Order: sequence, then structure tokens, then C-alpha cells
Amino acid sequence: MSTTTIALGDRFARDLPELAVPWKAEAVPDPRLLVLDEALAADLGLDPAWLRTDAGVRLLVGTGVPEGAAPVAQAYAGHQFGGFSPRLGDGRALLLGELTDSRGEVRDLHLKGSGRTPFARGGDGLAAVGPMLREYVVSRAMHGLGIPTTRSLAVVATGRTVHRETPLPGAVLARVASSHLRVGTFQYARGTGNADLLRRLADHAIARHHPAAADYRALFDAVVAAQASLVARWMLVGFVHGVMNTDNMTISGETIDYGPCAFMDAYDPATVYSSIDHGGRYAYGNQPIVAMWNLARLAEALLPLFDEVEEKAIERAMESLERFKPLYDAAWAAGMRAKLGLPAGLDETVAVALAEELLTLLRDGRADYTSFFRDLATAARGAADPARSHLLDLAAFEQWRERWYATGPDADAMDRVNPVYVPRNHLVEEALAAAVVDDDLTPVERLVDAVSTPYDERPGLDRYAAPAPPDFGAYRTFCGT
Repeated sequence: MSTTTIALGDRFARDLPELAVPWKAEAVPDPRLLVLDEALAADLGLDPAWLRTDAGVRLLVGTGVPEGAAPVAQAYAGHQFGGFSPRLGDGRALLLGELTDSRGEVRDLHLKGSGRTPFARGGDGLAAVGPMLREYVVSRAMHGLGIPTTRSLAVVATGRTVHRETPLPGAVLARVASSHLRVGTFQYARGTGNADLLRRLADHAIARHHPAAADYRALFDAVVAAQASLVARWMLVGFVHGVMNTDNMTISGETIDYGPCAFMDAYDPATVYSSIDHGGRYAYGNQPIVAMWNLARLAEALLPLFDEVEEKAIERAMESLERFKPLYDAAWAAGMRAKLGLPAGLDETVAVALAEELLTLLRDGRADYTSFFRDLATAARGAADPARSHLLDLAAFEQWRERWYATGPDADAMDRVNPVYVPRNHLVEEALAAAVVDDDLTPVERLVDAVSTPYDERPGLDRYAAPAPPDFGAYRTFCGT
């Protein structure tokens, strides 16, 4: 394989030139491949062995793109922590182009940390090894959990020093997505005042992601449904995105931008891991509310396409937006029913009450969210008492357990939806420190191996299933810019 045999499409740039600034990646002093998802590469028609060559690594950092490729920095706007920025865009990223995977689906090949673009807003356009490996680990875990996500193809060390609070080794992340269309993309298009651009963007989104949508309101309905399902899945596994700005919400319904993200340790709806989320706007328990708020911003951007009469457009937008909560509630309830192994015939009100009562017990006892549900399946088999090991209120839990056990929970079904392994925060930090400080990628590779098949308990991986040690302390994550 060579770059001449790789065809990178440029449909986004051709369809929407107003949103695409032609640009090139910066030269990289000493590129060195750190990690590569070989299965993903093969699915994209890329030879993993070739990607490990000098030419392949140059592709992964954007300095060796195939002839005819047209890399662009994408324009978008966004509400960041509630404040609107009319011009954000790919300040340190490039869309190299589009590939077609083994199922015939179009996928973006996109870089992060490839240098300053016209959207850099004073930033250096670079990325550090630690945050890029974090995205690699967590996106691999999300894919393993079956949650729609952008995927990390590779992380390449650049040989360049990146200056943040301290000097850090630089890196470029190559990631893959169904597209990088965001709520913020529509906000930008609406902000231009170009009605034709907004319409062409919506047509592009329908063709690429929601071809069954018969009109623009149906497009919005499809995005509402996709996001309701996605956020419910986040909540069910204890994932905290950390920075749910409108430029970080996709039209496809994929999780994007793994900055200050983390998986919850002790169950608490108020959990915040991001160092910059001082007010808790993006706390774990707020994620469904924020998702609906973001979708309202999308509706505002799409109003001219809903109806020429603004009052009618707003009425239609509100009708569609009001679908989010029942869709989310239904997805969450179905997921919780599965996590508790409840039979299909059990009344929905009873099932939801059991789930909510249990979560109150977990919050009051600060029980480890991931391991508790796995232990509960063991209890369904009559072999464990999770209340004692997780320090729950014994009397209250026993009352709950008797009612739950009387439903006849299916332990095997519980094991299929309750993961053994997630990227536990202490293990992520341990792995990143080994990679950055000691240039040792073994801990990253072992962690990725565990979380890539999260539901299957395997010998020798006990430490990847264990909660954080008591001395781990309060955890904070950083966005990496």
C-alpha cells in the first residue's frame, strides 16, 4: 500500500465550501507511532503494517496525504458553558478527508493536534501525549461498551514539546467519525445569514446520517432521538463527558471530544471531574438536561427550515423538542431494567421505582457504581451480599433486595449489560504517567485490552475490575488545551 492507493474523499469540502478552510498540517520533527487500532485500520481499508511505516505515520500526522486529498479546517460555532462563541472551528484539527469502510459507510479521517489553523484563536494548535492517549483509551472503551462514538485510529508522538502548565511531549491523534457535523456547525451556518448554506448543510446531514428524514423537521426529530439514546447510554454506564458544549454534540449521535471525561467511581449525580467546570454545569446528573438544552439551540438554528412563519416554526420545534424527555426516560428505564435483570413482564412503574430506590442507596453509601452492579448479578445467583462489601444501609438494602429478588432477576442477562472493566480513573492516570514520564506504553496497552471487551471477566485482570484505592483521593481531569 502507498498513499497513491488511498482515496480520501472531499464531499464535505465540496458540498459546503463556506464551512471548510483548505489547510495543511504542520511539519512534525520526529514522528513516532505510539498506538494503533489495527482492527479499525483494516475496517477502513488501511493496511496496519503500512501505517507503521514512515509513509504511513506521515499520513497519520497529516504531512503525507495522498495526491488529490484536500485537507480542511472546519468552521463551527458553539455555546461553551452557556456562553455563545460565533466562531470556533478546528483550531488544532484537520479533516484529511473521507474513507469508506467495509460496510460501505463513509467515515471522516480527522486529526487533532496537527497545528494552528485560522480558527486557533491564539492557541498553539498542538496536543500533548497524555490527553491524546486518554482519548484513545476512553473511546476504545466506549466502542467496547457498544456506545456510539468517534474512534481513535492512532496516536503519534511528534518529537515536539508542548507547553501547558509544564512542558509536555507533543502528539497528534488520528480519529474516525461518521462525520464531524455538530450542533455548532448549524449555529455557525445560521449565524452567517446565508439561508442557502443552512439548507445545503441540512441536506448534507440528511444524506449522510438520517436518509429516512423526509424533511428538515424530521432531521431534527432524528437528532433528538439519537441524542436521547446516546445520553441514556452514558448514564447507564456512569460516563461523565465533562464538556457538553454545543460544539461537542454531533448530529450523528456519536460521542465526540474526550477531553475532561471520566467514568464515575462512587455513585453521585453531582459528580464533576472537569477542572474547569466550577459550577457543575456538566455534572453527571445534569447530562440529560444539558443535552435537551443543546438540542434547543439546534432547533433555533433550524427554525427557518421548519416554516417561513416564525411562530409556526417555533411551535413545530417545541413539539419535536418535547419528545426528548420521554425518549430519554424510555431508553434509561429499559437500560436499568436490563442492568437489574428484571423480567420483561414486570410493570414499568415497579421497575423504575426499584431502580430509583437502589440508586438512592448507592448514593447514600457512595458505592462504586460499576462493581456494584456486577456484584449484584452474583447476588442474584445467591452467592454474595453486595450491601456489606459496598457499605450500604443493611436494613434498607435488605428490604429492597427482597422485592428485587422476588421478580426473578436474570443474572446472566445482567452480566451482558453490566461491564466488569471500564477505564477506571486511577488506572488511566497510572497508564498515562507511565507513557509520558517513562515512555512505557505497556500499561496503556493492557488497559485497552481490558476495556475493549468489558463484559467478559477474564483471569489475570482483577486489578482492572477493582475500585480505586482509598488513597486515590479527589479526581480532576483537564481538557488538554
